[in-house]
Amino acid sequence: TVLPQSLAELSTIANNLRWSWHPETQDLFERIDPMLWREVGGDPVRLLGEVSSQRLDELAADEDFLGHLRWIADGLNEYLTGDRWFQSLGDQAPRCIAYLSPEFGITEVLPLYSGGLGILAGDHLKTASDLGVPVIGIGLFYRAGYFRQSLSRDGWQQETYPVLDPDGLPVSLLREADGSPAVVAVGLPGGRSLRAYVWVAQIGRVPLLMLDSNIELNDPAERDVTDRLYGGGG
Repeated sequence: TVLPQSLAELSTIANNLRWSWHPETQDLFERIDPMLWREVGGDPVRLLGEVSSQRLDELAADEDFLGHLRWIADGLNEYLTGDRWFQSLGDQAPRCIAYLSPEFGITEVLPLYSGGLGILAGDHLKTASDLGVPVIGIGLFYRAGYFRQSLSRDGWQQETYPVLDPDGLPVSLLREADGSPAVVAVGLPGGRSLRAYVWVAQIGRVPLLMLDSNIELNDPAERDVTDRLYGGGG
């Protein structure tokens, strides 16, 4: 979506997942189109992709909405750049802490988790962000995520797997200085090698790096490694 210049900060706010635990930011997006907000399941990226250009033009001329937008944008900037609890610990505190998990439950908008472990890991990243702890989350980007459950008429569990399109998610591809995608290489048994791109989700102050092996540089078996969360198999 091409946003009017006065609304450009909406894109920055939507792509930082702090909104998922910040009700005031959610209120801002709901004001754009309350009915559409419900239809897209509270997903700011989808909302901005589906809202009409006429409505955006209306908001671009709405001083009350623009004031709300500036307040949220200024608050996010202060949250990202100001000192918090961790910065009071001095130079002896760790400069960087890696947090590795097979799943991170940040929000339903990023469905890369199944349950308790993912929610716990996601809450750790959110809390680290609020406290200013220099954590970097490291996980996997599952193209089919975790299955969604439903019941048949006979009471049997049925599973369907969503297909995730990064272009419709609040993530960005990590790139080298020349603009090419950054590639991580991992050695495998038998002399094989797995290569992965890195998708980045911004969790407040905390970056979450997710490896994606579904790229043309890999053979089919390696491409499937990050297909499904807990998919089983070899």
